[in-house]
Amino acid sequence: MAAVAHSLFPLLNTLGAAIAIFAATMLLPLAVAVFESEAVLLAYETAALVTFACGGLLWLATRRYKRELLARDGFLLVTLIWTVLPAFATLPLRLHMPELSFTDAYFEAVSGLTTTGATTLSGLDSLPASINFWRCLLQWIGGMGILVLMVAILPMLGVGGTQLFRAETAGPIKDAKLTPRITDTALGLWGVYGAISAACFVAYWAGGMGGLDAAMHMFTTMSLGGLSSHDVSFAHFDSPLLEWIAVVFMAVASLNFALYFLVLRRRMIGVLVSDTEARCTVVVLVGAVLLVAGYLLWHGAYEEPLTALRLAAFNVVSIASTTGYASVDFSQWPTFAPWFMLLLSGVATSAGSTGAGIKMVRLIVLLKQARREMLRALHPRVIQPLRLRDAVVENKVIYAVLAFMLMYGSTVIVLTLLLLISGRDVVTAFSAVVACVNNMGPGLNEVGPATTYAVLNDFETWVCTVAMLLGRLEMMSVFVLFTPAFWRK
Repeated sequence: MAAVAHSLFPLLNTLGAAIAIFAATMLLPLAVAVFESEAVLLAYETAALVTFACGGLLWLATRRYKRELLARDGFLLVTLIWTVLPAFATLPLRLHMPELSFTDAYFEAVSGLTTTGATTLSGLDSLPASINFWRCLLQWIGGMGILVLMVAILPMLGVGGTQLFRAETAGPIKDAKLTPRITDTALGLWGVYGAISAACFVAYWAGGMGGLDAAMHMFTTMSLGGLSSHDVSFAHFDSPLLEWIAVVFMAVASLNFALYFLVLRRRMIGVLVSDTEARCTVVVLVGAVLLVAGYLLWHGAYEEPLTALRLAAFNVVSIASTTGYASVDFSQWPTFAPWFMLLLSGVATSAGSTGAGIKMVRLIVLLKQARREMLRALHPRVIQPLRLRDAVVENKVIYAVLAFMLMYGSTVIVLTLLLLISGRDVVTAFSAVVACVNNMGPGLNEVGPATTYAVLNDFETWVCTVAMLLGRLEMMSVFVLFTPAFWRK
């Protein structure tokens, strides 16, 4: 019992603190409900009190077990927080919509916090503004990763957060610090995230959105989440100006926020321009837009080149960046376009962005490694180190990328087979899994941009929920928990 207390209770103490802090976020939709004079105040008050009480009691009950977190603690705690917080996030939804099952409510909450943007809800335009605000706010919180914020706060509670930061941060290279103290790093990233978010809000508001719509769509643009307060998503606004504003900020959020931090700190734009991953991300996005626009014109989907370019730019950047907005039902475009966009969602965002998927840096490493192996086949004795960002990539990083790709592919295959076993057609099954693992949202066929995930049964909904969590945590943080070595002393 003493060994269990020493190993698990400190994690539960930190989990309790995270839950209690999470309760404070419910005060924001409560304020919206008060401002809009909505009859849902009790839902938020009850949800906030229950969440704070549960978190506070758990923290108090385990406070004497606090200690510095170890490397393995970070993996378990990350998984615990990302699975437990959505359960509390369901409270406002279920208290306002008692007919909503826990399965659908949990799916909705996980979709929010993982910035996936998939939904089982319809009639969004008739929902109270505060409910839509809560759904969108969850995405903004999850965008940079709530654990990065926890890293900044937990030291004040006597718990170190370095291992949390390493377990949560996306991408194969996690040990580089932007500042000497990890807390300052987390605060710096959130500061940049907040500043660009404010600029996005102002742009939407100036472009014609109302205040609440501007706030909600800022949340889901900067987080690359894609939830909307309208059933027809961004098509509700029917505004080319707003679409181009969204394209700009989705592209901005697709790049590594650490680069923005360094640009501001060093006052050198060259930091951003010279970054290999950032350049590749921009080139892929621009190239994909031009390719799809040309393809649509070639197949006669649109007659006006500017119309084809605008619709291609918005929808391609939205899907490729894992945002998931739609201004048209792109699943009705000629077959190549929607499939190309779906597959692009896995690689068109940078590590350190709010996007998910494989990430551009891993693709670069894989391509460089493939080229190196082909050279070795011709010249077995040649020595050619793999370089990235003017530094040699260590073999352990390359092995980690290869291991991730194996887990990524295996996850997509296994989860797709589960949906096929349940009776879904192959297009729906594969696209739903890819969309959820990449935290992108809309898939194709029965889960396309013109529909919702409400067509899935409970088993299929849980499969997609697991896919979203695995995608957000990049598999390794979860799968490592199932290895015998993790549980050995």
